[in-house]
Amino acid sequence: MPALIKLLPIEPKLDFLGKRALFLAFSAFLVLGSLTAFLTQGLNFGVDFRGGILMEVETREPADLGALRAELGDLDLGEITLQEFGAPDVLLLNISRQDGGEEEQRAAIEQVQQVLGERVAEYRRIEFVGPKVGAELRQAGILATVLALAAIGIYIWLRFEWQFGLAALVALAHDVIATIGFFAVTQIEFNLATLAAVLTIAGYSINDTVVVFDRVREKLRKYKKMAMPELLNMAVNKTLSRTLLTSVTTLLALIALAAFGGEVIRGFTSGLIWGVVIGTYSSIGLAVPLLYYMGLRREQMTGGDAGDKESEGSEPLDTGAKSAT
Repeated sequence: MPALIKLLPIEPKLDFLGKRALFLAFSAFLVLGSLTAFLTQGLNFGVDFRGGILMEVETREPADLGALRAELGDLDLGEITLQEFGAPDVLLLNISRQDGGEEEQRAAIEQVQQVLGERVAEYRRIEFVGPKVGAELRQAGILATVLALAAIGIYIWLRFEWQFGLAALVALAHDVIATIGFFAVTQIEFNLATLAAVLTIAGYSINDTVVVFDRVREKLRKYKKMAMPELLNMAVNKTLSRTLLTSVTTLLALIALAAFGGEVIRGFTSGLIWGVVIGTYSSIGLAVPLLYYMGLRREQMTGGDAGDKESEGSEPLDTGAKSAT
């Protein structure tokens, strides 16, 4: 790792603003694709949100899933999904909620247990969530997400000028929508753990964006005559090494969790991996270009030195950022 860090340029001079049209087009495609996937395929809600019966069983030997699905289908218990859960001899069953109360749910569990019979070595867990509880959890999850985004928005609005606040909120909404789209496309089970991943991604993304915006504001106060595209490029490049190293080290931990943490947290870690990548991209490729299009002006900045300091490291970028429009 030290050798890799030494290979990174101390002050890269990449022309991010020159590629702003490409970044915005990609973000628009990502958001539209995510919304389309959500509206057409929907989310694969877990028992937490839709209600029903969840059974995790360990079998004495790898089961024949096709034959077992046929046997369970003959029970007439509604939709039953059956899948391997981390190992060939561990199965996860999702059973639709049965009409009636607790006794009807227990009767359904007993019928499934009779079909499984001697093939089962251990019942690791059996859970039931009623429709009322599932609906309440779904509403609470939506409310938690909205309140978290609103609180972040208020914080950004108070700390920065309105262009910064609006750009940060757009980038944050972009990350949340893209993450929802990821779960819709992959059909990874969406439960309370994956909802926590969405909220974690929101916090991670806004932290990255605030770091970049702080540097933008600093440069706006320091350089009074530098062209705006060149100034924004400088600000992004100044934080690029920090942003990439933070993201890479976070991803290393998440990949280890995804590989060795087991199926129980697989959806959580997969969502976080996707979110870290998208959040890092949006802080650089979406939030900063939005500042340019929103007409950010130096006159809105207060404090800083009154004189021009372009002589201190303000040489034009080799990529021709000054000519960007």
